[in-house]
Amino acid sequence: MDVAQRIAERRPAYLAALAQGTERFHEPRRRACPWCGSPRLRPRLRTTDLVQHKPGTFTLDQCAHCGHCFQNPRLTPEGLAFYHRDLCHREGLGGSLLGARPTDRRHLARARALREFDEPECWLDVGTGRALFPALAKQVLPYTSFDGLDPGKGIEVAVRRGRVEEGHRGTLTGLADRLAGRYDALSLFHQLERGPDPRAELAAARTVLRPGGHLMIESPDPGCRYARLLGRWWPSYSQPRHLHLVPLANLRAGLEELGFTVVRVERRASHVPADLSGALALFLDHCLPRADVPWRARPAPRLGLTIRRAAWWAAVPVLTLAQALDRLLAPLLTRVGFSNTYRVIARRGEGT
Repeated sequence: MDVAQRIAERRPAYLAALAQGTERFHEPRRRACPWCGSPRLRPRLRTTDLVQHKPGTFTLDQCAHCGHCFQNPRLTPEGLAFYHRDLCHREGLGGSLLGARPTDRRHLARARALREFDEPECWLDVGTGRALFPALAKQVLPYTSFDGLDPGKGIEVAVRRGRVEEGHRGTLTGLADRLAGRYDALSLFHQLERGPDPRAELAAARTVLRPGGHLMIESPDPGCRYARLLGRWWPSYSQPRHLHLVPLANLRAGLEELGFTVVRVERRASHVPADLSGALALFLDHCLPRADVPWRARPAPRLGLTIRRAAWWAAVPVLTLAQALDRLLAPLLTRVGFSNTYRVIARRGEGT
């Protein structure tokens, strides 16, 4: 069955879901910051789904007191499922830029970063997917047993392929009590921004870790200067899938409240050099004729699809140049506030 047939088969279900409107995918609007409780909120961003172009408009508010940035109104679990669905089936040469994945080098660097503080006996990777990180981290930590946790079916694939010793299907907050005190290390790579409650994620991580264990977090930095420069085209906004953007100062304070000691903060090493190329890909994708997707009421015209494919190929040199600039400028720009990601390593206290 070709792509057009699969899209045609799925179109009636999507159109039936959208016939009820997208308002039901949103919770009631919050009047106070979910991090500190302050009512001093101001709009930071209003945008649409720039990746899949599914219907809907999304707003990010920022707390004037603590700086926490969050989607308001927030998507419901049903809404998150709707906007996550088919995310891996983007069309066009910009797909790899719109959804950049960590490289092998980045996975290995993560493992080396923790090895400087500990060689854990057992490590839980949360949101592991098909466990590419644990599979590579074993090269750096050969005596560490890696387990994975993920709500998707990919965790079952990871277990079958031997990438993790044990796979847990579900969420960290849902499984924390069952896994209490089992791990010496736990990683939350780009997970805090996806969950409905980052404070609850941190508390669950503390429950799962043994006293003295280490927590490693990577998350988009809302203070990144690229966010102001690129506006809605900044890839790390990733609306509507990112629910929270936690400022580094807030994260440090939240960890300390839970009895963690922050032992390292990195901005340069954790930076993902894809801001300019990702923003350009989003802008081009926005300007081009839409792809044929099942949430369109009618199939895309053949002429539009031809123009779209030709335009992506024509844009290859410009996108390649943008990627080169991202890499070349990163060593300089990450020194002056343009790092888009921070990495935090924290040690759990000995208290109960």
